[in-house]
This record gives sequence, structure tokens and C-alpha cells, in this order.
Amino acid sequence: MTKSLSAAITGINADQQWLDNIANNIANSNTVGYQSTSIQFADLLYQQSQGAGAPVAGNQGGTNPIVMGSGVRVASDNTNFAQGTLQQTGVSTDLAISGSGFLVVSQGGQDYYTTDGALQLDAAGQLVTSTGAIVQGWAPGANGQINQNSPLTGITIPQGQVANPKATQNITLGGNLAAGATNPVTVTTTAYDSLGDPIPITFTFMPSSTTPGSWQVAASVPPSGTSTTPTYLSIDGTTATQSASGVISGGTPITFNETTGQIESIDGSTTNLSTATIGGFPATYNLPANYTANLDFPAVNSTNAVTQFAGSSSSLAVTNQDGAPSGALTGFSIGSDGTVQGTYANGTKQVLGQIASALFTNPEGLAKQGNLLYQATLNSGTAQLGAAGSGGRGTFVGGSVEESNVNLGNELTDLVLAQTAYQANTKVVSTTASVLQSLVQMA
Repeated sequence: MTKSLSAAITGINADQQWLDNIANNIANSNTVGYQSTSIQFADLLYQQSQGAGAPVAGNQGGTNPIVMGSGVRVASDNTNFAQGTLQQTGVSTDLAISGSGFLVVSQGGQDYYTTDGALQLDAAGQLVTSTGAIVQGWAPGANGQINQNSPLTGITIPQGQVANPKATQNITLGGNLAAGATNPVTVTTTAYDSLGDPIPITFTFMPSSTTPGSWQVAASVPPSGTSTTPTYLSIDGTTATQSASGVISGGTPITFNETTGQIESIDGSTTNLSTATIGGFPATYNLPANYTANLDFPAVNSTNAVTQFAGSSSSLAVTNQDGAPSGALTGFSIGSDGTVQGTYANGTKQVLGQIASALFTNPEGLAKQGNLLYQATLNSGTAQLGAAGSGGRGTFVGGSVEESNVNLGNELTDLVLAQTAYQANTKVVSTTASVLQSLVQMA
């Protein structure tokens, strides 16, 4: 009779662990990044009181063995890594994983793995979890490129960082010069030197009075020193001049096809219809010796091409220039591959790092450490690191978090089952105790 008592006690213990597991799931039903768990039972050792008997032909049939079980135990505690609902938060530091994979974090010098994407910045500008674990990834090299073979490091958002200025290298034109125009067309833009100081540049397009479709273009910057006359730059080696009366002459020739309205030559060349070279910048600007910039024309017949069509006015404009002054970091975003890109006040963007994603051969073999952290074990395999969206890894969704994947309906149903099983085992204990008491009373 003591077998029934000990078996019932193992059942009570196992059911208590089941109830503990259900309670933990319900308690974490609103915990961001929480993955629900379930336990599996296994029976304990059996004691054989009679072995199996083989049938004897014409004499006796076979008999089955007689064995008595000794109870139950919790065999495993499985984690459900099914995708939880992704909730958009709009917080730039938040990060959800759509698909497989874990964030790599470091705490106390130890690497851990998590699906908790409710991140924040600490006082040092480090991207951390709510419990202070530092998100790991790769920092850009000296060339600004990410090397995923380099060691992992903490992802840092350098608050207050100032992006270096960039000297203008390319100035792009676009729009239309009105066919038949008789007056010059001026276009202005602001370029930048190596220290980020502005360089106001004016392009003047002068129509030929004798040759339809023929123009001359000149480039100038404001007067320097005591001069009142603009300083003219060279375009493809040709520098225009301005008379005392303000007439500009000697610009670089550009011709248009009278039928198609498209550029057919620049400075006499019918093959190079995309770029002219600007040089001769005054020494007052902080530029390298012999510095030149490109005056770019979009491809002929493209949407943004410089054209000469009929019209009452010209729409020519500078559509882009790639220089920039210095500017402080104003914000950042996290791309689907984990690339952290900073945005600066000068309009430029710069890669600040890339968040790593980890895969495991057997994620259920990971050991839970609390604070939504997992640690690799002998049965999980080693972390396979890479960029999100590659090698079977899920993509990152910035400004979102993954909600708990606990199904409250299932948990409440299991709660009833666990309660019933627990009560049934206690009934076995009380019944066995009653039987034992009856036996004692017979003595």
C-alpha cells in the first residue's frame, strides 16, 4: 500500500510543478519578449512481480508480465519559440525580431541571448535592455564599412557626435531651358569647402543670338577682397569674363538638338554628355590644391535630363549637390538587417554600427537565466552569428516590440486540468491513509 502513497506523492509534486509553470506563464502574459513554457511528464521505474510466460503448444498459453509503476516525474520543460504579436511603439530604440533569431547581449562580461526588444539608451549612449544588458554587434571600420568577421562590441549611439563636413564633389543640374530665349538664365546653389564653409555658386546660361540651340555656361562665386566683380570659375578649362558693363562672355558652349531638345554636345564633345569639370576656386576657400568638382548632367532622354523645349520660361535648377557642413547627430534608425544609421543636422547619414543576430541549432536547449536572458548550453549548440535577414535569420523591425506569446485560453484550461490532477492525487493519499488506518485498527 505504500506504493500507492509514494506514487501519489510523486503525482502531487509533478502537478505542483505544472501549476508553477502555468502560474509563471500567466504572470508573464504581458511581458515583452516572453516565450511561454510547457512541461512534459514521464513515468518512473517499474517493479516486475512476474515475468512474461511463453506459450507452450498444446499445453498452456502465454502470460503477460506483471509490473507496478512507482509514479511520475517532470521529464522536460519546453520553451515555445513561436512568434509573438509584433506591436509598433514608434520608439526608435525598440526592436522586434520577425522570424527566427536572438539579440546578442552582454552583462557582467558574459554573453546572453534574448528576444526582449524593449531597448533604451544608457548614460554612456549604449543600447541596452531594461535590465542593463548591452546589445552587441559590429562597429564600422575606419572606412565606415561593417566587417562581420570582426569581434562583437557594444552598440553605441554617440549622442552629441558631430559629422565631419564634406567638400562638394558633384553638382547636378536638371530642368528645361526655354527654346528661343533671349536672356541669360541664372541658377544658384550653395556648395561647401573642406571645413564646411559655404561656397555660393551661380551658373549663368547665355543663349546665342545667332545659333539656335546654342548656349554658353559660366560659373562664378561672390567677389573677394575689395573687388565688386564676381570671380569666375573654369568649366572644362574655359573661364568666362565679365565686362565693366556686366556683360558675360567666353563661357563653355553647350548645344541642343533642335529636333529632340536633348543635349548633343558639351564643350564641343558629342561623346561626353554627362559631366563638365569646375575648377579655379579662389584660395579664400578651404580646398585642396588643384581642387575640381563635377557639373553633372543627367542622361540624355532621362526624366531629369537638361532639355531645351519650348516654353514661356526656363525651369533649370540645381537638383543635388553632395557637400555638407558639419552637423550634430539628431536621431537614428535601425534597419531590417540591424544597421544603425545616424541622421545629422546637416542632412547627412552615417552608419553607426550593425546589431548582430544569433541562431541556434536547438534553441530549446538554451537555459533561461531570468530577465528574459538565455544562455547557450551543450545541447543548444554554439551561437551562429550574422546579419538579420541572412542565413535563415529573421529580420529586425525597428520601432516595434514582440509581445508575450502566452495563450491565456490554453493556460486557463491547463490550470483546470492541473487542479483536477492535483486533487485526484491528494485523494489517493487520503484513501491510502484510510486503508492503512483500518489495517492498524485490526491489530
